[in-house]
This record gives sequence, structure tokens and C-alpha cells, in this order.
Amino acid sequence: MKDKPQEEKQPSTVPARAKQGGEIPARWAWVEPTVWTTRMLAALENGVKGGRWFSLMDKVYAPANLAAGWKRVRDNRGAAGVDHQSVEQFDSHATKYLDELQRELREGRYSPRPVRRQWIPKPGTNQQRPLGIPTVRDRIVQSALRHVLEPIWEAKFADQSYGFRPGRSCKDALRRVETLLHDGCTWVVDADIQSYYDSIDRGRLLDDVAKQVADGKVLELVEAMLAQPVMEDASRWTPEEGIPQGSTLGPLLANVYLHPVDDEVVRAGHQLTRYADDLVIQCRSEQEAIAALALLRDAMTRRGLTLHPDKTRVVDMTEPGGFDFLGYHFEAGKKWPRDKSLTKLKDNVRSLTKRNNGHSMQAIITRLNAVLRGWFEYFKHAPRWNFPPLDGWVRMRLRSILRRRHKGSGAGRGRSNIRWPNVYFAKLGLFTMTTAREAACQSLQRAH
Repeated sequence: MKDKPQEEKQPSTVPARAKQGGEIPARWAWVEPTVWTTRMLAALENGVKGGRWFSLMDKVYAPANLAAGWKRVRDNRGAAGVDHQSVEQFDSHATKYLDELQRELREGRYSPRPVRRQWIPKPGTNQQRPLGIPTVRDRIVQSALRHVLEPIWEAKFADQSYGFRPGRSCKDALRRVETLLHDGCTWVVDADIQSYYDSIDRGRLLDDVAKQVADGKVLELVEAMLAQPVMEDASRWTPEEGIPQGSTLGPLLANVYLHPVDDEVVRAGHQLTRYADDLVIQCRSEQEAIAALALLRDAMTRRGLTLHPDKTRVVDMTEPGGFDFLGYHFEAGKKWPRDKSLTKLKDNVRSLTKRNNGHSMQAIITRLNAVLRGWFEYFKHAPRWNFPPLDGWVRMRLRSILRRRHKGSGAGRGRSNIRWPNVYFAKLGLFTMTTAREAACQSLQRAH
């Protein structure tokens, strides 16, 4: 939501009841109801006395909020942390563990445990990126803390920010970018923040949090979360800057840190679209784009951040080349999956279709369909010519498995196409993107 004019920002006392009671709950339907009462929601709309929120810690450790945090952690599953306690193990004694956690938080004895570092592949590259895995109990506390803090900033975040926010998605950001291109904003600042999560200045971030939250115990809890040690194999250390990727609280704090940048770019009149640390600014002229890039670079510098010198550029969309954003490549008035998105899909398919796969063809296809459907759902608006080659490649991988099982060798091409025709895989229920794309188009035509 856009920032209000300065004169409207003056805080008021919290009213006894929300104005337009039906309207406010609808706008904040996503908040955790065990925390946010109608009276508190009214304060989000009208401001709180002094402009800062007091007495929040009791809402963090309230049993109902911790139970809601546990439900979110349980639903998300996830791996065990450094204590090796799995979600299933916590679940077997959840009431006891939640009671212990509540007492520790209430009495000020709670201390986050180290984060377990795991390296995961970086999509479309040969590189890996670090992922921090907190313990189950720490994820519960972070969820409970996020339930309390997130609405405070959601009342202030810019409309142009989409990443990891309630009711917003990558598709919303993509629609905005496409709409602006069609409206003539064809000079694009394609920006990349260098090592964003590792470069966040914790002192500045805590100052940002303290501008809205005056509860010292909550601030101490946030600081403790940021200062969690990292454990990898037998080594243990505490990073001096940055926030761990993989924490429940991390995405919110990352948005908090970039909010001043959003605010400055938007107030200057530029068309920003940001999803986490991935952002573009769309302009109507080269001069405007150059000015926007200069302003963005200065704003990032003031936050202690750096734009990647090789990956940040100004793009003229009337010329060949285009730009990538949120998995898509934009060029020549169209968008299609970028090369890294295709590489990631093929890597996932390869892992499920190795020639020595011992599962039945039906079982392989069942697992494969989940990957194919998920990928198609995100990229189904790409031109139809993207999909037949992918469908053919997937069937070739499956034919290679069958060929090996029948004492053959090599890829599943040539005679394999005759021995196991497309209809063979269709009868087994293989999801094909070409068919799904045609069905989606027909459905759209009928709707009109």
C-alpha cells in the first residue's frame, strides 16, 4: 500500500473498536487471529500513540500463537536442525515441548540454537548457495514472532513490492511488468543486488525494526535470531553481517531492509517492481532509465548494498536482447522460460528418469507428473512453441529407460518411437504440456 501523506502519518490513540468494522477484517483476513484483535487492526489503519508498538512480547509467547506457529512449521515439514529433532519427533510430544518453549520465552530464558548449514544447487548454474536450517523449536518461535511483526510492516510496505508477502505472488509481479511494457515503459533498469542476504547490515536492520517496535524484549529476540551461530560439519562460527537464508523470519526482515529503497524509488516517480532481491525499474526513455539507475545505486549504497557491476544494466526493449525476471525472459513483446528455468526443469527430470531407475513406469510417471505440472502451471503463459520440444524430450528419457530394460542401449529415439509411441505414455497418464496448453486456451476462449 502506498505511503500516506505526511499529515496523515500522525499517530492516534488506539480506538475502542475498529472503524468500518467489516472493512478492516476483510483487508487483514490473512493475519493470525490469535494475535490481532479488531482493536489492534484498527490501530494498523489509524496509527498507534507515539508511532511505535509496545507490549508485544506477551503476544509472541501466548500459547495460542505458539500453537499456530507450530501448525505452520508442521505443515511445511522441513529438515531437522542441529539437535537432529525432526518435525515428527516434535509432534510426538508437542504439548510438552510447546509448554517448555512458552515458559522459556516468558521467563527470558529462551536462546536460539545454532543454524545447520546445508549447501543446495543454485538453479541454472554449477554453483551452490548456503541454506540455514534452524531447529524445529526455533522455527516455531520465528513463526510466532512473524505473526506479531508482519502486519506492522504490511501496513507500510510499497505496492510495488511482491516477494514473500501475504496475498502476493510472482505472477502478480510478472503481470505488472508485462502491463508496463505494453504501456510503453520499454526502457528497463535490470538490477541485481550483489550477495544481498549476506550484505545486510544487522545494526541498520535492528534500527529499522526499532522504529516501529518499542518492546525491548521483542527487539532482543530479533537480535538473538540474527546472531545465531552457524554449524557446518564440525565447525561453528557466527557471521558478523547478513541474515541466514532458510529462516522463517528472514524474508520479512529482508523486505524491511529494502523498504527505504522502495520508498525512495517510488517517491521519485519511477515504475519499480521488486520481488525479494530481484527488481526492475521500467521507464519511457533512456534518460529516465539512466536517472533511475543512478538513484537506485545511491539508495543501495546508503543501505550498505552494492549493485552487481556485470548483471545490472539498462535495456532497450525495442532492440534484441531483452531481460530476465522471475524465471521468464522478456523480449520482442513476448515472454518465455529463461534458459536457467529450462535447465532446472531438465535437471529435475533427469534425476527422476535415470536409465537404471528400478521403479515401475507407472510410478516414475506419477512422480514425474508432479514436477511437470508444477513447472507448466508457472510457465503456461509462454508461447505454445515452447512445449512440444519439452514433451518430446521427456518421452525420450522414458523410452531410454524402457530400451535399457529390454537389453538395449543408447537414447530412446528411432525405433523406440515406434515400439513405445506417444499413445503408450498417454495411457499411463503422462502429463504433456502441449495438451495442457491447448486445453487452457480452449477454456479461455469459451470463457469469452
